[in-house]
Amino acid sequence: MKFHDNLINYCNNCLMPSSRPRLVFKNNICNACKYKDTRKKVNFKKREEELNKILKKYRSKSGNHDCIVPWSGGKDSSYIAYQLKYKFGMNPLLVTFSPLIPSTVGIHNRNQLVKLGFDHIILNPNKKVSSYLSKRFLIERGNPKVAWDAGINAFPIKVALEKNIKLIFYAEHGESHYGGKVLDKNSEMIRNIDEIYEHQIGDDPINWMDDNVSNKDLMPYLIPNRKTLKKFKIMPLYFAYFDDWDVKRNYEFVKSKIDFKGHINGRSPGTFTNYDSLDDHIDSIYYHFQYLKFGFGRCWRDAARHIQLKKLAKKDAVKLIDNYDNELNEKDLTEVLNFLGISRIEFFEIVESHRNEEIWKKKGNKFELINKLKI
Repeated sequence: MKFHDNLINYCNNCLMPSSRPRLVFKNNICNACKYKDTRKKVNFKKREEELNKILKKYRSKSGNHDCIVPWSGGKDSSYIAYQLKYKFGMNPLLVTFSPLIPSTVGIHNRNQLVKLGFDHIILNPNKKVSSYLSKRFLIERGNPKVAWDAGINAFPIKVALEKNIKLIFYAEHGESHYGGKVLDKNSEMIRNIDEIYEHQIGDDPINWMDDNVSNKDLMPYLIPNRKTLKKFKIMPLYFAYFDDWDVKRNYEFVKSKIDFKGHINGRSPGTFTNYDSLDDHIDSIYYHFQYLKFGFGRCWRDAARHIQLKKLAKKDAVKLIDNYDNELNEKDLTEVLNFLGISRIEFFEIVESHRNEEIWKKKGNKFELINKLKI
């Protein structure tokens, strides 16, 4: 594939498009693939020794919780929780900021892991406020999960401060693993609060106050400031830094330990996989807007990761993307319309307001990418 000016271009290795925010290309290869190459040279035995030294420092001798796992009940956070408890002898506290529209399968999977012997805290924020913010940000940014992103970042830190637990384990550093802008040389290992604001939320939630949302309403979404985190010596780490991270392996491992269920339809909406982002009906709508804004959806994301892991051929990836990437699940759409309190007509008006005209062209009654992926 050759690169063309002013059009979407694609990584020669994983096929991820240049329209992905913050993705960087060099010699037609994206920085996510280059990062994966550097991981092949990592001695993970030494990384595990490094992890053991850290855990020894924080491990409780009195039986108290000694680390927090921000936990959705999905394959990755469940894999981390299991490893910390049963391999490394820690006593993790699982902390969940509730999905916007919880799914039955997500609830089931969380219950299954808790049964193995974990303590779990979940926060269900004010539904009236979360619905309002989701609708607002769907209209303003084409992303109904902006406030939720703030909540999942804020709540585990608040629990850590409240319970005096210094260690928090997140999954992988997205900007490194999937291509993006790394703000600090240690970001691969230590979670950087600036990246939370810049890459995930976009601004400080305190700015969201309006006639309908007060400062009190925003409390679940406000992240403790840097001064507080430094004072209490909170250590937020990425488990994937120490682990030969593989999302499919994580799924297979967790499934071998509990009755971990996939999507009821045999695959998740908009993709070919059946084990990721299962806990929230709004996720498939989120990925559909990603498709409209950036020209790639959930299937394309999954396909690129599978190519990088040498588990999917590029020609097969293109077929899957053609089949599934533009899919809009009717059940999820109905759930979201009810949650947001809007009609189908309103929803599709919002859809078209976020379609990126720089990458889409209309052909008859259909839209297609200006620079369509070809192998």
